[in-house]
Amino acid sequence: MTPEKEAQIRAQLAQLKTEHSDLDLAIDALEARPGGNALPIQRMKKKKLLLKDEIERLENELFPDIIA
Repeated sequence: MTPEKEAQIRAQLAQLKTEHSDLDLAIDALEARPGGNALPIQRMKKKKLLLKDEIERLENELFPDIIA
């Protein structure tokens, strides 16, 4: 992997982790409100799971499991 590619992946990882954290805060805020609508929360949770999957994929690309 080239240094440029690695830097690009690390930048993307940082962005995805920030977005994941922001969604977590937004979900907590919506769940704390009484009588809130569950649909936006469900959508945010689904988006959060997709972000987590993408984060894991990129981390595996950066740090592959090499079985010796």
